[in-house]
Amino acid sequence: MPLLSLPAADLEAWFAAQAAPAYRRRQVWAWLAHGASGFAEMHDVPKPLRQALERDFRATSLRSIAASEADHGLTTKTLYELDGGHSVEAVVMRYADRSTLCISSQAGCPIGCPFCATGRFPFGRNLKAHEILEQAVDAQRLLAGEGRRLSHVVFMGMGEPMANYRAVVDAVRRLADPELFGISPRRIVVSTSGLIPRIEQLGEEKLPVTLAISLHAARDELRDELVPINRKYRLRPLVDAAQSYGERTGRRVSYEWVLLAGVNDTERDAGELGALLKGRLAHVNLIPFNPVDGTQYRAPDRASIRGFKEMVEARGLNVTVRDTRGREADAACGQLHERTMRGRQVAGVT
Repeated sequence: MPLLSLPAADLEAWFAAQAAPAYRRRQVWAWLAHGASGFAEMHDVPKPLRQALERDFRATSLRSIAASEADHGLTTKTLYELDGGHSVEAVVMRYADRSTLCISSQAGCPIGCPFCATGRFPFGRNLKAHEILEQAVDAQRLLAGEGRRLSHVVFMGMGEPMANYRAVVDAVRRLADPELFGISPRRIVVSTSGLIPRIEQLGEEKLPVTLAISLHAARDELRDELVPINRKYRLRPLVDAAQSYGERTGRRVSYEWVLLAGVNDTERDAGELGALLKGRLAHVNLIPFNPVDGTQYRAPDRASIRGFKEMVEARGLNVTVRDTRGREADAACGQLHERTMRGRQVAGVT
């Protein structure tokens, strides 16, 4: 049984059954939050108790099956196999002032955006809260060896976080728990392609995470194509729900816009985006497309990116261009999974 799958009270009951004090639970959690890969590393836990932990629990249920690096070692992507055989990716990104984990919440994604590598293979399943947390444990293990500590988490990896709502919210609470990672909710971003009822529910959780809307188009006709769930949850109600979330939490909403050459980087798109978000508590995050084999989409050139940014700014919006990391590391969502699974098929590995 994965140790992080147990609530604190249940784990303390286990320690009590071993005639161990309740503080041992906090001790073990602290080791995991600092990146311990196994119970044998927990030197201040008595050896008989470590042996009992080894007998009854696993420090993690994830198994690393592939990894790649880019940006001179600043970006690391890891592909993990889950219990049951599905796999997910997580990406560690190192900056001068922070260390960020891009975390997955589902094996695959049911939304089916045509420019995303994750949508090119069948949806697997929702992750459990402990499987989300275990990605953070492994990221911290990696960073600890470099004298770094995980400081930010973005739910922008594989999957639609709001479609796995309860597990994601539970994971956020535990990421923020000072007895585990102690990461402020204000340093956690939860993204969604637009599940309006879950946005409204998140606003009631008293968790001031940053909400990121995967927008990509500012007219329903185009967004129906790029983000198919738009056919159910239309643009205006989506932006209204996001605005309500921002007002309730005091957190500015981030609108994500993957730039696709000739598709959504025109003057018309800039005008529609400006009109849609005029007067909103909003930040626009432009993301140059990270090429995916087999799609019709292309990345715009630098001049087009700069030109679109200036057109959107001219409409009175706050705009940044995301630092594109890891192109040579298959860092677009789902690419390492696709390459690894394709290699396994060629090799006859299941």
